Amino acid sequence: MFLVSLAARLSAAAVTLTTALATTLAASSAAFANEAWPARVQALYDIDFNGLNVGTFEFSSSQDGTTYTLNGAGRLSLLLGALKWSGDTRTVGQMAGDNTQPKSFTFGYSGTAKSGSTRMAFAGNQVTQVLHEPPSPPKDGIVPVMPQHLSGVLDPLTAIMAVAKGTDGNPCQRRIPIYDGKARFDLVLSPRGMVRLSEQKPSGQPGEGYVCRVKYVPIAGHKADQETKQMAQSEGIEIVLRPIPSANVFVPYKITVPTMAGSATITSRRVDITTPQRQQIALVH
Repeated sequence: MFLVSLAARLSAAAVTLTTALATTLAASSAAFANEAWPARVQALYDIDFNGLNVGTFEFSSSQDGTTYTLNGAGRLSLLLGALKWSGDTRTVGQMAGDNTQPKSFTFGYSGTAKSGSTRMAFAGNQVTQVLHEPPSPPKDGIVPVMPQHLSGVLDPLTAIMAVAKGTDGNPCQRRIPIYDGKARFDLVLSPRGMVRLSEQKPSGQPGEGYVCRVKYVPIAGHKADQETKQMAQSEGIEIVLRPIPSANVFVPYKITVPTMAGSATITSRRVDITTPQRQQIALVH
C-alpha cells in the first residue's frame, strides 16, 4: 500500500510540475509582451524525486498563422518499472492580437493504480464543457467549482502562450489563474534573486537565471485536507527561469516542488527553439 500511495503522490507531483512548467512559461513572456512567440519549441526535462531520477517531461509548441498547438508528455517509472505513470496533454487554440483563446484541451493518463482522461472546451475566455472518463462523481470534502470559477482562466498548456502584462521585465512578478478540468487555483510568483546557470555547450545566451518563489493558492475543486494545506503553506516551491532574449522567452531551468513524501524536481536537459526569424537556438544543460 505504501508503494501505491507513493506512486499516487509522485503522479500528483508530476501533474503539479507539468502545470508549473506551463505556467512559468506564460509568466516568462511578460518582458517580451510585444514580441512574437517562437515558431517552434521542443524541450526535454528530467524528473527527480528525493535525488533519484524517476522520469521525464517533454514539451513542444508550434504556431501556424494564428493557430497554436501545444503538447506535453510526462513519464514516471519506479522500482525498475514495476510502478509506472504517464500523462499526455494537448491544447489547440487561436491567437487574437496579444491574447490567446484556447479552443480545446485534453489530458489523458494511465498508471499502475488507474487511468482516465479530461477534456475541456472553451468559448472566448470561458470554459463551456468539461468531460471526465471515467465520469467523476461528486466527492465528499471537495471544495465545489462554481460557474464564476470557469471565467478568465487558463488551461495549463495555454498558459505557455499567454502574454502577461508588465513593465519591469521581471518574470517573477505574476499571478496566473489556472483551471485543469478539476481544480481551480492561482500560482503567484515573486522574486527570490538571481543564480548562475551551467550548460554543456555555449549557446551565446545569458548565463544567469531568475529565481522565483511560487505560492500555490487553492480556490476550488481541491480536497480540503492536510496535503492541500501543506502545499498552500509551502515556502519551498521555486522556479528558476533563464532569459533567452533572441527568442523572446524565459526558459524554465529548474522547478522544485516539496511534497509530503519528499522533494520533486524537474530540470532542463535540452531545449531547442526556432525563433520567428527561423534562427535555431539549442540549450544543452
